[in-house]
Amino acid sequence: MTAAYVALEGGHVLEGRGRASGTARGELVFTTAYTGYEESLTDPSYEEQILTFSYPLIGNYGVRTERFEDDRVHPRAVLAKELTDDVADWLESEGVPAVDHLDTRDVVTDIRDGGAMKCGIAVGEDATEEDALAELEACKAMSDHTDIGAQVSVDDHTVYGADNDGETVALVDCGAKGSIVDSLLDRNATVHVLPYDVSTADVEALDPDILFISNGPGDPANYEQAIELVEAFVEDTPVAGICLGQQIVAEALGGTTAKMNFGHRGVNQPVLDLESGQVVMTTQNHGYTVDEPGDYLEVTQINVNDDTPEGLDGVEHDIITRQYHPEANPGPEDTLEFFDSVLGMAEKTDQRAVPADD
Repeated sequence: MTAAYVALEGGHVLEGRGRASGTARGELVFTTAYTGYEESLTDPSYEEQILTFSYPLIGNYGVRTERFEDDRVHPRAVLAKELTDDVADWLESEGVPAVDHLDTRDVVTDIRDGGAMKCGIAVGEDATEEDALAELEACKAMSDHTDIGAQVSVDDHTVYGADNDGETVALVDCGAKGSIVDSLLDRNATVHVLPYDVSTADVEALDPDILFISNGPGDPANYEQAIELVEAFVEDTPVAGICLGQQIVAEALGGTTAKMNFGHRGVNQPVLDLESGQVVMTTQNHGYTVDEPGDYLEVTQINVNDDTPEGLDGVEHDIITRQYHPEANPGPEDTLEFFDSVLGMAEKTDQRAVPADD
């Protein structure tokens, strides 16, 4: 058995079975999802984190690239009760350390009680506890990753669905899942995927029907250019956002955001729509939340478990955001109509722009 050590904030060290070698450090978080491990492991929102699966067996239906949300694994390391050889081999090929034969119930309880915490990992024939503790010592807090967007965003402007004749969407890629692009393409949109720090002038040149801020990792306050974009366009262009995107929109419009204790990560988060009274189950992956929406946004949906904002609408402007992932993958598809609502904002804007007949 390959040696494997997991050093937790505070200095406690766990020993498990090494399944993929290497050293790593990051914020230790957990997901309660029992399927969708391929989608979770390729979700850019897990950048600079160490992902613990609470479900005891990960990998029981193999690894298929068509389920990937991005072209690489994003967590810095992976912890599980048991990983199949398929997943372990995949992580080894990606250079992502993996440890199993851990009591993940205890790990999850530690995170729930103490919050998401710094963590160091060391796996290999010659790995030691001291190696894991050294990684822990070098680990930064998530908010200190001030340019994390550069690690997950596209480098260049990319266009999808150029021949589509629907709305034009400027999607600011702060770590966008591929399924967000697919959901827009399914609705005949043309999607311009733009770097997280795209300039206002470059977006103006596109003259988009919708400005869309994606999901992504880290502290929303560190995405200063995306915040400036929302401020620049909200008066004249409908604005949408998912996950981190909701937080960025709130930051831009006078709201505030806050770090959560251990966040929401899983596929069974219940969300209440305040107008209809309907509760839907949602897919989520975030460690920050909107604390106060400010004067220009109203809370339209809340999390049933802790009352945190799950949906925001504009009070004076065309804005719609969701804290959860309407595109799912993994998880329930109860909220896919969000994308219809987003594109519908452009149609309403067009109608208002047409003068009424005399």
